[in-house]
Amino acid sequence: MMSLSERQNQILNWVQQVDYLSIETLVERFDVSSQTIRKDVNHLAELHLIRRQHGGIALMSTAENLPFDNRQYLNGGAKQRIAEALVVQIPDGASLVLGVGTTVEYVAKALGNHKDLQVFTNNLTVAGILCAFPSIQVRVAGGRMRHSHRDLVGVETVEFLRQFYFDFGIIGCGGLDENMGILDFDPEEAAISRVIIEQSRSAVLVCDQYKWGRKAMARVKPFSHINQFVTDSVTAQQAELLGQHNVQLNLID
Repeated sequence: MMSLSERQNQILNWVQQVDYLSIETLVERFDVSSQTIRKDVNHLAELHLIRRQHGGIALMSTAENLPFDNRQYLNGGAKQRIAEALVVQIPDGASLVLGVGTTVEYVAKALGNHKDLQVFTNNLTVAGILCAFPSIQVRVAGGRMRHSHRDLVGVETVEFLRQFYFDFGIIGCGGLDENMGILDFDPEEAAISRVIIEQSRSAVLVCDQYKWGRKAMARVKPFSHINQFVTDSVTAQQAELLGQHNVQLNLID
């Protein structure tokens, strides 16, 4: 299991929002020595989470999300609380579709006490988690497997999901933009999230605060297409924006 300190977690989240951070900036922000910051940078680089660049650090890529193995433990505490806050709203016997992303994985883990759920997913990690819960029926979409993300995408996946109308559609995201709305890194991934939103009575977005400002390139939907957003923190400006789009904001404790 990948292990990051709280400071390393913050560094990684920060660089995903601004693309580049100098060593000097990191030293000033965290009030530690340059040697300490360089140790953090070396650890993140060894895990292929960032790359060193001209006296600082940068994203591995602005066009692709981190592989699943490299992001599943980021902000784990917040993701777990987000999942727990959501699943109390889901009644036994409901139908739901779980999309891609590590926060959605935490939702799957939190569903263990539910009965008679019908769960549809293109997320292979989610399917594996739900194998442990025999009272939850699972249907897995077909499609092209993305090995590094452990999911299925493509025309087959979209066509499968369009056959149904779900009580709850639960999606994560690659980034959030105050003007563009919900974003993802891969157009095929964005297409899956779009169809989940369209085919659900209640479309729910789950992600932590660090997705705001991330440089994902594929647009999913404007905020107005989401019924509920479960997250750990928003600014007053972001809360006002979501209210203008009639999004129910569910902030975890």
